Amino acid sequence: MATDGTPITRDDLQAKFQGLQDDLQGKVEEKKRTVAGTAAGVGVVMLLIVFLLGRRSGKKKTTTVEIRRF
Repeated sequence: MATDGTPITRDDLQAKFQGLQDDLQGKVEEKKRTVAGTAAGVGVVMLLIVFLLGRRSGKKKTTTVEIRRF
């Protein structure tokens, strides 16, 4: 690069920025997969909890009517 007193060129800046951008893009993609997996897991657990609570609530409120035929 330009450590020996030579001026910094446009190519030097572009190379450095491209390297930084590549590093950040890799990290973002990795985190995106982790967050998506975690969100999917939490969504499934929440759906299961809501289903079970609704089922329990439905059992409490329903009346069982027995019909006998003579």
